[in-house]
Amino acid sequence: MPTPSIFQHHRMILCHFDSYSTALRFARFGDSVMIPTPLPEQVSLSTVSDTDDHPPAAVLDAVLARLGIPPARLELDHRFNASLSSDRGRIHIHLARFMDFDAPHAFIEAHDGVFKPLSELRRLPMMELNLLRDIFNLIMGNG
Repeated sequence: MPTPSIFQHHRMILCHFDSYSTALRFARFGDSVMIPTPLPEQVSLSTVSDTDDHPPAAVLDAVLARLGIPPARLELDHRFNASLSSDRGRIHIHLARFMDFDAPHAFIEAHDGVFKPLSELRRLPMMELNLLRDIFNLIMGNG
């Protein structure tokens, strides 16, 4: 099982896009859409790109293992990546999309989560909202 250290500098956002109804929903766990933990309070977008010792696929594998999700259910969306600066160092944000025809509500609920559209996530921290807006524009613009 992956060590929690991979999550020190990585977070993942999980979403489901229904191309038929164009419904985009994000998995929210508590007060955050970040897996496995919310972002630190003081974060800002970083324009500095740096190399990372954990490729996005390794982060996805760690999330799959932590939540017990079968690998075929989630797929990395390599079109999205964000890097944030915090007092704890750089944090890389990755996006994974559920590939099920319907959003797996029961599965997310079993992990104390819920799927919500962007319009119902207004109480999230501003940085998370900005990242979700970017994801919304990416997916709705390109499917």
